[in-house]
Amino acid sequence: MKLKTRLVFAFCIIILLPIALTCAVLWGFYKIQTRTVQQNYGLEAGDADGLLSNSLQLMNRYTQSDYSEILELSKSDPEKLSSEEYLVQANKKLQEKSSFLIFSKNGDIVYNGYQGESNLDNEQWENQLPPYGDADANGDAAAGYFIDGETQSLLKQVDFVCSDGSEGSVYIITSSESILPEVRQMLVEMGIAVVLILALTAGLMTIWIYRGTMTPLKKLQVATKNIKEGNLDFTIDYDEADEMGELCRNFEEMRQRLKESTEEKMAAEKENKALISNIAHDLKTPITAVKGYSEGIIDGVADTPEKMERYCRTIYNKANEMDHLINELTLYSQIDTNRIPYNFNKINVSAYFSDCVDEIGLDLETRNIGLSYFNYADEDTVIIADPEQLMRVINNIIHNAVKYMDTRKGQINIRIKDVGDFIQVEIEDNGKGIAARDLPYIFDRFYRTDASRNSATGGSGIGLSIVKKIIEDHGGKIWATSKPNTGTIMYFVIRKYQEVPNE
Repeated sequence: MKLKTRLVFAFCIIILLPIALTCAVLWGFYKIQTRTVQQNYGLEAGDADGLLSNSLQLMNRYTQSDYSEILELSKSDPEKLSSEEYLVQANKKLQEKSSFLIFSKNGDIVYNGYQGESNLDNEQWENQLPPYGDADANGDAAAGYFIDGETQSLLKQVDFVCSDGSEGSVYIITSSESILPEVRQMLVEMGIAVVLILALTAGLMTIWIYRGTMTPLKKLQVATKNIKEGNLDFTIDYDEADEMGELCRNFEEMRQRLKESTEEKMAAEKENKALISNIAHDLKTPITAVKGYSEGIIDGVADTPEKMERYCRTIYNKANEMDHLINELTLYSQIDTNRIPYNFNKINVSAYFSDCVDEIGLDLETRNIGLSYFNYADEDTVIIADPEQLMRVINNIIHNAVKYMDTRKGQINIRIKDVGDFIQVEIEDNGKGIAARDLPYIFDRFYRTDASRNSATGGSGIGLSIVKKIIEDHGGKIWATSKPNTGTIMYFVIRKYQEVPNE
């Protein structure tokens, strides 16, 4: 679940769930307390239902039976109302309903059943109680009326005439301070329940949101710690369809790319070290030879014209080898930064390759290697290429062929063919060939088919990788076929130049 949806959902739950639970709890408490009041005070179900809506009416109703009994006695047996024994018994019964009795005769209080905390004497009660006859004057005495003062109470009055002709009044007083302890308990319990509901709802929502956010955050925290310590070999196994899941997926992708970048950097550093080591090793042999033959000339060892020519030619050849290695190193740095300088021009295939063969043939002749050239393309075939870089391709392929040629009479054949939209160049040698297991990797950087290094087969290991890069930058393709102890054929194709017709 998305974080935004989770928050909206949590907000709705925090609002609606407490309201629903509170209503349910209030209804439950109301029913429980109504039943309790009904049982404690002997009320009918309809009377108890008015507990919260009209408490004064309820106060009146739950002393109604006592009032009716006293009113009936005032008519049938007024002498009993004057009996202290009856008054004590009736007052004890009323105390169970948070009420009490006061009996006055001729305006003087004869019996006071009040047992509250307020220290009110009879004189103070006489000042608050209505006089004899007010029950009839105020209408329905059974309904009672509210008296204010030090003790706020609901009062019911019954007036009667004693047997001796004196005027008597019985007052049923219900204190509002002690009325219905069940109501107060219910309100307290409701308040506690509401607080618990809010706390429970907030706690559940907090845990829900916390688990939904902290679980991926902890995984990300562990992941960042691993990256800080240089450990990239881990995965973040959190794939939920929310913002945190998207963040984890992006972080995992970043980790993978960072790992790939680190591995590429380490591989590049390893390749650079290998290149420097290879070239340093391969430069050492021609430099040693140049020094040796130079010292021979200086010391006068080359004392004949033939020796002098041989020494000078050897120095020249070794210098060419060093120049070739340095050029490869320079071009490698340009390839590594993708900054090979190209100067593309229209080139006539026949004329260009004829010149190349003439130039290469002179060098191969000195090495006692034969060269044959066959052009099967039309004389006017044109390609778009960089002449210098294309010459480098041909030189590298032939140099590589000469390096691994172990026959007494070497032979190199160059064939140019027209293959539709491309011209195909084939350079064939009769060297020792390439093993089938090595053939797929010969164009990889620093790949060498011979594990050992010596002055005859030494090299930087980047010659054919440079060839592949140049051909691909020309929009072409290069590949090879080979048979061990028979020879190797290198193929590459270059797209022909075609005029675009004007409409």
